[in-house]
Parts: sequence; C-alpha cells; structure tokens
Amino acid sequence: MEHQQHHSHEDMNKREIIDMVNDKMGHSKMDHSKMNHDHGSIPMGMAGHDHHRMMIDDFKKRFWISLVISIPILLFSPMIQQFFSYQLLLPGNKYFLLTLSSIVYFLGGWPFLKGFFDEIKKRAPGMMTLISMAISVAYFYSAATVFGLKGMDFFWELATLIVIMLLGHWLEMKSVLGASKALQLLVSMMPAEAHRVKPDGTIEDIKLEMLSPGDVILIKPGEKVPADGIIAEGSSYLNEAMLTGESKPVKKELDSKVIGGSINGNGSLKIKVEHTGKESYLNKVISLVEEAQKSKSKMQNLSDRAAKWLTYIALLIGFGTLATWLILGYPFVFALERMVTIMVIACPHALGLAIPLVVAISTAVSAQNGLLIRNRTAFEESRKITAILFDKTGTLTKGEFGVTRIVSVNNQFNEDELLRLSSALEQSSEHPIAIGIVRKAKEKKIEIPKPVNFNAITGKGVEAEVDSRKVKVVSPGYLKEKNIPLPDDQNNNEAETVVFIIVNEQLAGYIALADEIRPESAEAITVFRKNNIKVLMATGDNEKVAKAVSDQLGLDGYFAEVLPHQKVEIVKKLQSKGAFVAMTGDGVNDAPALAQSDVGIAVGSGTDVAAETADIILVNSNPQDIANLILFGKATYNKMIQNIAWATGYNAIAIPLAAGVLYSTGFVLGPAVGAVLMSLSTIIVAINAQLLRNKLSNK
Repeated sequence: MEHQQHHSHEDMNKREIIDMVNDKMGHSKMDHSKMNHDHGSIPMGMAGHDHHRMMIDDFKKRFWISLVISIPILLFSPMIQQFFSYQLLLPGNKYFLLTLSSIVYFLGGWPFLKGFFDEIKKRAPGMMTLISMAISVAYFYSAATVFGLKGMDFFWELATLIVIMLLGHWLEMKSVLGASKALQLLVSMMPAEAHRVKPDGTIEDIKLEMLSPGDVILIKPGEKVPADGIIAEGSSYLNEAMLTGESKPVKKELDSKVIGGSINGNGSLKIKVEHTGKESYLNKVISLVEEAQKSKSKMQNLSDRAAKWLTYIALLIGFGTLATWLILGYPFVFALERMVTIMVIACPHALGLAIPLVVAISTAVSAQNGLLIRNRTAFEESRKITAILFDKTGTLTKGEFGVTRIVSVNNQFNEDELLRLSSALEQSSEHPIAIGIVRKAKEKKIEIPKPVNFNAITGKGVEAEVDSRKVKVVSPGYLKEKNIPLPDDQNNNEAETVVFIIVNEQLAGYIALADEIRPESAEAITVFRKNNIKVLMATGDNEKVAKAVSDQLGLDGYFAEVLPHQKVEIVKKLQSKGAFVAMTGDGVNDAPALAQSDVGIAVGSGTDVAAETADIILVNSNPQDIANLILFGKATYNKMIQNIAWATGYNAIAIPLAAGVLYSTGFVLGPAVGAVLMSLSTIIVAINAQLLRNKLSNK
C-alpha cells in the first residue's frame, strides 16, 4: 500500500526549531499552578525541566535545614517542656530561640514569602498568602514577646509550620516531576548532521542548519532522514509510523516525497531538499503541540481554590476578632493573641499535605499497576471520561505486520511447510511482509533453508529454488496475469495483505498478514461500554483497513486517513459536543491530539514524544489499563475530597473557638491546644491518604 501525503513537507532546520522552542515555549500541559507559589513563573522550555529539578532540590535543602534547626527549637521551647514535664533552659533561652527561629523563618519561609508577593501581584491570594500571613504574624508577634510584649511565643509552632509546609510542597513538586520535554524531543528526532553530495560527487558531512533548498543529501541504510525533500536517486522502504500513523513502512522511489524524521530502510537514497524554514512537517507538529499545551496550562488545583477561600475567611475572622475584642474593651495583647492563634490554626497544615500525599501515593501505586501519571489534574479528572479516541497503529494494534492466516490450497503442503518455503525466499528482503513471514517462521522455530537461483519478479514478487522445487511468493496481480484463479476465501478481511505461494507452477497456498490487533483491545472496549464510554478510532491508515479494525472490535466510530492536525480537530469537535475526551496514541502524529485532549494517554511502546506530551503513560501498552486508570482516578479524587473536607472542616470548628466564641463560658482555645489540634488534623489527613494505597492495590 502506497501512503499518499496530503500536504507539502518542507525541510527541517534544527537551529530554527531550537530558537523557536527557546523563544516561544510556554507552560507544559502539566498542571503547574502551584509552582507560582514558590518560584514565580517558570518557562518550561529547554532549560525549564532542569529548572524544575533545581526547584525540587531547593525545597529539599530548605526542608532538611529547617528540620534540623527545629529540633533544638522544640527542645528548648517552654511550652513543649511544660507539656512533657521537663525543664531545660539555656542562659538567654528566649534569644537563642529567636535566633534559630529567625533562620527558619527567612531560610525555610522564603519560598512562601516570595509566593505571597507573587499572588498579591496577580491579585490572586491563595495558600501562599495564608502560609505567609501565619508564619509572619507568628514570627513578629513572638519576636515582640522576646523584647517585652506580654504573651507567649509561637516559635515552636512557627518552626513546625514551616517544616511541614516545605515537606508538603517538596512532595507535591516531586510527584509532578517530568515537565514536558515534547518539543525538545521532537527536535531530537532530527539527526545533527546531513551527508551533502557535492557537485563532483564527493560527500561532505555538514551541520543540519547549513542545508539549503536544492541541496542533494545522501541517506544511508538505517539512518534518519534529515530534511523533507524529494528522492533524486534510489529506492527504499521508509518507516513513517511515528510521524504519520501509517502502519506499513512506505516504499519510496524516484520523485517520492520524504519527511524529515522518518527512518530509512535498507536502501540508499539521494534526496533533493525542497525548502528550509518553519513550514516543515515536524515543525508544524511542534506548533500544534505547543498551542494545545498552552491552552491546557490554566487548570487550577483544587487545594488552591480551597486555600483561597480559607485565606479570605481566616483574614476576615482574624482581623475581625482583633477589632471585636478591642471594641469590647479588652487589652490589646489579649486581642492580638486571639488573632495570632486564629492565624496559626487557620494555616492549612493538613490542607498543604492533603493533595501532595494523595498524589504521591496514587502515583506510586498506579505505577505498580502499569500507569505512569504525569499530569495530576488530568488523572483526577479521568473519572469524567465519556469518549476515548484511540490511535490504531501500536495502540489497538501491535504496530507491526504479523501472519494472521496460513492456508493450504490443495492440502499438498501443511502450514509449517508453506511457511518454511516462503521464508526461504523472504529472509533477505527488507519488505515488511517478508519481515513478518520470517518472524513467524522463527517464532515457530522452523529451520529456514537457503534458496538457489534467487530472482525478483518485478512488481509481482520473488522466485527461487528451494529443496529442488521451484518456489514463488507472489502478489494477487501475478495470479491474475497468469490466469490462476484466486481462492474464494483469500480476501475475507479487508485489513489483510495476502501473498501466494506457488510450487512447481501450482498454487500451493497463501499467507495473510495484517497489523495485528492486540488481544486485550476487545476486552478493554467491553469495559468501556459498561461504563457508558464511547470508543472511537483515528488512524493514518486507509478506509478499508480502518473499517475492518472497527468492525472487528465493534467500535462506535472511526476516522481514516487522518493527518495530525485532523486528529486535533476530531478531539476539539468531540469536546465542543460536550464530551470529556481521552486520547490514546503512541506516535509523533498523535502528540498534538494528546496535548489537546482532556486526558492524554500514551502507550509505552511508542515514541518518547508521545509519552512526554501525554498526561498518563501505559507502561505495558495494554488498553485494559485505561479502565484501571478510570477507577484509580475516581478513588484518588474521592480521597482528595475527603482530605480537603477534613482539613477545612477542622478549621470551621477550630477558628471560632480560637476567636473566643465560648469566652463567656470560660473556654478559650489557647495557642498550645490549637497547635495540637492542627497537628492532629495533619496526622488524620496523612493516615487517610495512606488508606488509598490499599484501595488502589485492590482494584
């Protein structure tokens, strides 16, 4: 099957792509909403991935340093000593605590303080604002008590607050490590050099960016094609599966167009470069991925939204409490202590860990079940999926030609013998059909004999002598030419390609090959149907092949001869009709649609580009894992809601008590009790998150 390209392909200038990536790349598809909290806006381009790692290392260092310094703060804190009934005071104890707490506040608290200013600048107060208010009020109030203000200090609460918050954000950032490298990987698909043919016929190796329109370049067997162009000399089979979705390697001859990034087979080619610039096939794919990723990076995190409202409520109640007690005529120190207690209690220790712990656990357990989560938001929302769009090649199918049937016509030869004779002729061929036949023979441990007097029948097949028999492996066209009747059952499946074996001028049998459907595909589709999820397929293959696969699997619909930008349009169209779309694919041609979809799922056997563009990667390339994904996503989301409900619910009770609503009864929630309740809330959230491990493992 000749694959026809439906649009022009121009050559790839690697330097221009790199420049474009550095200049234009915005946030990745992953949800980085929290990253503004600590280090401001992060360009996730070439250096963005390393920057993300540096941020994680920064939080890690701040956490460990703050933790070590917090130990003596806790040890020498009068409140802790009173609680555990021991006494260990240093000379100038309060100044010692102030010094250590100052280090923790400025070193450990810096990311939150910076995040506070970023949030205020954007007029979007959230968790960073609340954390910063709490640690700042606690620190400056405690420092004031050291220098004469009446009241008790909050140094140990301040230290533990910062340590726990650093731990929460470190865990969270670590769980989403792997910011998208899709564009960088697309660039890496192009070789660094090209073999340019000089006018005198000699070859020179030049950098890719030195190529010009009209240059002739040599492509050696097995090499990547460095530019879009037209074949000026030679013929070969090119693997374009990762670029166009075409399952078969495509035969390319004189004047055929070739795409930069495709992989050459066993033949040598000379290609005339058509154009340079940003109109090349790969560059168009890059632009599509970039556009879709940018449009997906605005998703807010659930805990941020909860923290935002908690911030407003805590600030309102905190300052309202201060004003109320002052209006009622109580001392300023008493009123200030009420406000500080509210701020400390309201600071979301539990809320800060509610999401990161669940994400860390669900990510680890899901990985054990064959799911690698890259985008936590998409994973949480996988429970909403109403339509799944599958790429065919390498996803629903294995992505390689395999023998589906071996049929003997007159029962003179059995299946193994037909396979043995045909593989003898095909063992030296680069044709994908030949490769499939030989692979099958090797799987069955058939000893392949050497052919004698081998000859190619132009455009029709091959012939040779095997074991003193004249054997031919030919196309249906050869049989028609020789007026040999075709067997009635040879074309039962439109997705199959059939070759015929002729022995001593008699039709002995035939072998049918096809891009084999994964055995798990049908089972997975049954699961989706039970969950009221429509299953659709988009493929670069032709109408006949697409229909055959669709009919065999009982899909709800299919799209054939689809180009990359059309896959994006299909996703957009489904979304415009209200569907929550998951896209599953494995090739470069799937990358834009993976980025555009609500949940992008890459199968592990595919390209790194598809994997880096997707939200979730199926390690085992098993479509059934997508059903597990939906169950995992639902359980994870429920656990997050439970944790957030507990974290915010605790505040709903603790904040009014800290404000003094029961003061008339003689009960006031003091800072020490408030801090204990705060810690208890955190422990409950942590335990609840751990229960998710058992829930996911039992799915």
